[in-house]
Amino acid sequence: MKHNPKAITSAMQLYFSGQSLRSTMRSLQFIGVKISYQTVWNWIQKYCALMESYAEKIQPQVSDHWRADEMYVKIKKDLKYVFALMDDEIRYRIAQEVAHTTQDHDAAKLFHKGKIIAGKVPNVLTTDGLGSYENAFSKEFIVPYKRTEHISEIALEGEIHNNKMERHNGEFRERMKVMRGFKSIDTPILTVSKIFHNFIRPHSALDGKTPAEACGITITGEEKWKTLIQNAKVNETRATPAEKALEDF
Repeated sequence: MKHNPKAITSAMQLYFSGQSLRSTMRSLQFIGVKISYQTVWNWIQKYCALMESYAEKIQPQVSDHWRADEMYVKIKKDLKYVFALMDDEIRYRIAQEVAHTTQDHDAAKLFHKGKIIAGKVPNVLTTDGLGSYENAFSKEFIVPYKRTEHISEIALEGEIHNNKMERHNGEFRERMKVMRGFKSIDTPILTVSKIFHNFIRPHSALDGKTPAEACGITITGEEKWKTLIQNAKVNETRATPAEKALEDF
């Protein structure tokens, strides 16, 4: 094989910890891995779809309080918006999607996806006052067997606020400064950033656990990137072009 799994997983860890593609390339060269920054990007693209498919088949044991929020990102110099649904207690990022605007966006798809992944509806949903959330809440979270409370009158301070989600968005914005904008609305950066947040990065507020670990998902081994990719391979039901991307593992 041309490159070993250690080089690939190290590249992903370096890049999603905050290094640029070129800085990641140079860091790997210090340990004898001679590659181009384009190769780093190719690895990210190659393994992203596999990890996403595997991660979304896992049902997290999230709490009954969820939060939704949106933030802008720059894609080809145009502003787009990432809508995200996150567990309030353990900060597990349940679902996300990209929209062209905030006002015309239908958040029902986001909430529906969250229900499928979590296998339930929350008791409480906290959002800002965006009309899209209210409409989607009525469609997806008002069901015959359960009444979900929607808290939408939030502020920056006080008892009811969305600070946890804002801190999470702040982490993502810091990462964007290195990436200098996205080139496509389908960029794997959004997907792998979600995986990095849920499965790789430990959180001090969770006693050093990842959100995945806090909700009962165990990714064994010190090299969690490698474990995720290997697990994705095991969960493939048939040979596909994407599966061939795992030959190094």
